[in-house]
Order: sequence, then structure tokens, then C-alpha cells
Amino acid sequence: MVPRLALLAAAVLLAAAGASAQPAGQVIGGEVESLLEFARSRHPEFAALRAEAAAAAERIEPAGALPDPIFRTELRDITNEGKDASSNLLPPRIGSTRYIFSQSVPWFGKRDLRRDVAGAGADEAQARARAGWIELATRIKLAYAQHHVHLVSIRYAQENLDLMRRVAEISRTRYASGFGSQQDALRAQSEIIAMETDLVMLEGESKQTAARIRALLGRPENLTLRPPEKLRLLPPPAKLEMAELEGRLKANNPQLAADNARIAGAEKGRDLVERNRYPDVSFGVAPTQVGKRVAEWELMLELNIPLQQESRRAQEREAELMVDAARLRRQGNLNQALAELSESLAGLEVARRLESLVSTGLLPQAELNLNSALAAYENGRVDFAAVLDAHRQLRRARGELVKARGDQQIRLAEIEKMLGEDL
Repeated sequence: MVPRLALLAAAVLLAAAGASAQPAGQVIGGEVESLLEFARSRHPEFAALRAEAAAAAERIEPAGALPDPIFRTELRDITNEGKDASSNLLPPRIGSTRYIFSQSVPWFGKRDLRRDVAGAGADEAQARARAGWIELATRIKLAYAQHHVHLVSIRYAQENLDLMRRVAEISRTRYASGFGSQQDALRAQSEIIAMETDLVMLEGESKQTAARIRALLGRPENLTLRPPEKLRLLPPPAKLEMAELEGRLKANNPQLAADNARIAGAEKGRDLVERNRYPDVSFGVAPTQVGKRVAEWELMLELNIPLQQESRRAQEREAELMVDAARLRRQGNLNQALAELSESLAGLEVARRLESLVSTGLLPQAELNLNSALAAYENGRVDFAAVLDAHRQLRRARGELVKARGDQQIRLAEIEKMLGEDL
């Protein structure tokens, strides 16, 4: 009995393993976090940036290593002139053979500086990879928010269309009963056609946004996108103080991190150029073989003489200017980032206030106004123009609400891009 159970269990495990090995479609997209997680692990561009950063890190150790030693052999008197022997290339059968072993050693501190320059380059590559990810994440957040806005706009457009069809039905009823004009019914039908056109355009834009999201994810073939379920919650106003965010920006902004690494690399490069005032040294040993024995030993010392001082001074001036350029570029990027942060914060505050005004005032009032106008129009107390105007006010209020919420998400993504982290 036990062996049968064991075999059955093994069969179940094998079947499960086989099922898990089969490719299956993945469904994501209900929340923006699922899109970001997928892109982080699958997007080829971000993977390439990480590979480049890893490659740059591998340059650090070789940059500070000693150059390979050099071995050289000199075969002397291979023709055996004056001897009772023919020409030969074997060391014991020629006049003498000289073996030269040499090792070049850079001046003190040069190896460490070269390693530091390579390390700064690796830090810059790592910062670029992080900046690339933040740029990609920002684009995904924006596309997700836009997709959500499109779907909400489609829902509102369908509701508006249903309302207008109701208005059209009322106008036709009034015209048939002799209480309304044919012009009202025609105008209502024109509005319906225009709104149907807008609905088709919104649906097309929604499909385009979904395609953009798939492209940002690396165009996975077996991926199914769920409609966005909700927008991200906005942080409380206390977390959006400019003074606090400015400090976080200076500490975490990936572009500034890359600039800092570039400055460090330029400074180390300048120091390395200054060390080139001093010569590199080569040490060598050279035994000389005569017949089958070593007849003599030689020690060698070689160094370059830094006579071209004008050329070196030009290189030093160039290196100093590169440091200045790196510092100025960082200051420019910092000023731009702070300006964009301030602008995005102001835009977020405006969008937040607009949403509050529309959701608590304009939209409820527009809904009440339309309901009142419809009731009055059915009873013949107002004309068709009043109903049409009320309906357009409702459409405008809904559009303003959707736009305000979308703007909030856009500004939030821009702020997080500047900060280099999520709020």
C-alpha cells in the first residue's frame, strides 16, 4: 500500500512540475505596482543599463593592476663565426644568449588614482542605470494614469450619451404631441452623433495607451493587461513641503548622483595627470648564457624623463577645466531639478484644489441643474436650449474632474522622478 501511495505522490508532483514548466499567460495591470515590478525584471533596456554598470565595475581592479612583465631573448653570434661550427639557433650551440626579464612600475600613487578614476566611472554607470530605471518607471506611471483617465472618460462619455438619448427621446415625444419643435429633436440627434464620435476617439486613445504600456514593458507576447483599477493615493500635504523635498532631491536624484560621480572622476583624473610629472620606473634582470652555463648577470633600471613640460601643463589645464565643467554641469542640473520640482509641486496643489472644487461644488450642482432642466423641459417650463446647456455643463464638470485627477498623477510622477524615490 505504501509504495502505491509513494508512486501516486510522485506522479502528482511530476504532473505539477510539468504544468508549471509550460508557458502561461500573465495577467497584470490592475495596479501600477504590478507593472513596475514586471518592467524591473523584464525590460531589456533596463537590463542593458544594469549590464553596462556591471561591466564598468569590472574595470576597477584591472585599472590599478601592474602591467604584465616583459620577457625578451637575444640570441648572439648565431653564425658561430670563427668557430668550427655551423649556424644554429639553440642557446648552448651559439656564442651567447641573453634573457631579459623586466617589470614596469608606475610612480607611487598612480595605480590608486587609476583605480579611483575607474571606480568613479562605475559609480556614474550605476547612477545612469538608476536614472534609466526612474525614467522608465515615470513613463509607466504616466501611461497607467492616462489609461485610467481614458477609461473613466469613456464611462462618463457613455453616461453622457445615455442622458442625451433620453433628452432626444423627450424632444421626439414633445414634437409628436405638438408641444415641441422638430428643431429640438434634430439638435438632440446632432449632439448624439457628436458624442458618439468623441466616444470612438476616446476608445481609440485608450487602446493606444494600452499598447504604449505593453511597449514600456518590453512587448511581452503572453501578457494580458487588466484595466487600471485605481489611481495611486496622493501623499498628505505635510509630506510635500519644498524645504524637505529639496534635501531629498539633493541626496537621491539620480542625475545629481551621476554628476557627483563625474566630478569625483574628473578630480581623480586631474590628480593622475599631475602625477605624470614624475617618471614611471622599469626594473629588469638579464642573465647571459654561454654554452650550458650562465656566464653573467645584469640588473637594469629604466625610467622616462619628463622633459615635455609644456605638453604636460596643457594636459593639466585640460584636466582642471574638465573638473570645472563637471561642477558647473551639476549646478545647472541642480537648478533645473529644483525649478521642475517647484513647478510640479505648484501644479499638484492646483490640481488638488480643482478636484476639490469640482467634486464638491461644480459637479453636484451640474447634476442638479440637469435633472431640474430635464423635469422642467418635460413639463414645458423651459426650452430645449436650457436642457442642452445644462447637459454641456455636466459634461464639462466631469471632464474637469477627470483632468484634475489625471494632472495630480502626472505631477506626482514628476515629483518622484526628481526625488529619485516614491513618496
